[in-house]
Amino acid sequence: MNASTKAYVVVIAVQLIYTGMFVISKAAFDHGIDTYVFMFYRQAAGSLLLLPLALLRHRSYSRNSMSSWMLFKLFMFALLGITFSMNLYHVSLKFTSATVASATDNSLPAVTFFLALLLRMEHVKLKSWSGAAKLTGVALCLAGVLVIAFYAGPSMSPVNHHRAFASHASGSSGANVTRGAWVKWTFLMVLADAMWSLWIVLQAPVLKECPDKILVTAVQCFFSTVQSFVVAMVAERDFSRWKLSFDISLLAIFYAGFIVMGVGYYLQAWCVEMKGPVFLAAWTPICFIFTIFCSSFFLGEIVHLGSIVGGILLVGGLYSVLWGKSKESKIEPCKEMTKIDDSQDEQKQKHLEIKQEQGQVRGRSNDSTTPDGQV
Repeated sequence: MNASTKAYVVVIAVQLIYTGMFVISKAAFDHGIDTYVFMFYRQAAGSLLLLPLALLRHRSYSRNSMSSWMLFKLFMFALLGITFSMNLYHVSLKFTSATVASATDNSLPAVTFFLALLLRMEHVKLKSWSGAAKLTGVALCLAGVLVIAFYAGPSMSPVNHHRAFASHASGSSGANVTRGAWVKWTFLMVLADAMWSLWIVLQAPVLKECPDKILVTAVQCFFSTVQSFVVAMVAERDFSRWKLSFDISLLAIFYAGFIVMGVGYYLQAWCVEMKGPVFLAAWTPICFIFTIFCSSFFLGEIVHLGSIVGGILLVGGLYSVLWGKSKESKIEPCKEMTKIDDSQDEQKQKHLEIKQEQGQVRGRSNDSTTPDGQV
């Protein structure tokens, strides 16, 4: 298998891993595990995986590479982008559906671009096709979220009426959630995605100061574990609900902590290194399709037309933003080459003018001299 074919296999595997995260996490919440307790166990499992790897790699870096100010920034970033974002995301997933969670994830590039625009890390040329495409993508993402929140439409029967992940909790898959609660939790899920997007944007300056990605990720994961423990202690004081048994909840914690944060993140980084971030993001809608089928088959989830239409709009917004970004990435090198050519032409022109001036000076000096023997 050559590298190009392997990249396609890896990117599909990444989308399957995230599909499993949506479905298994939703099944665990339907089974009754507290979302805040789940968040703590998930981050703890991720810390057990990442911290030893980070400590081994950190030996090659200087001891001053992680200053007190850097640790404080990572603590705040973990609080905003992981602890707050993921807790809000998990609660929203509990009261909506795995399909909605997968659909709203397609808005991440558009939300990230919008936040980068507000922070003046991105720019838009309204008169260009690329700028219009990026703004159209943001508008389509907003339209998709509104459709998912306010329009249900006809329902599709589950593919499998005998669910693989049986639950004892009522109201699974958002079936007993009121329309007002559905709207509220859909928008809160988008807010969670926005916080995650802001966290992604803020990682860029941090990684310039500390380029060790595994170390930065592991430290934030550890801080999030401590923060999530405090949140879970406040939110759930019945310690009987902290007890884990060999059921879907333990599988979800293991899957999110080790498979997603370990295997999934590694494959994702490999794919970005081989083909670039646009290639990876372009395959995100595949996860939405997988999730519709798997949530219907394994969870018996009733998928509504509104969720599908909203998801299609979000996918359209995703591709519109990606097209605009790729268009700009092709234009920028051309501009740089034009600048280089112009500067080279200017240098040649100056060099030619200097030669001409030198030639004129020599000509005048020759005219002012007389031949030998001439009076």
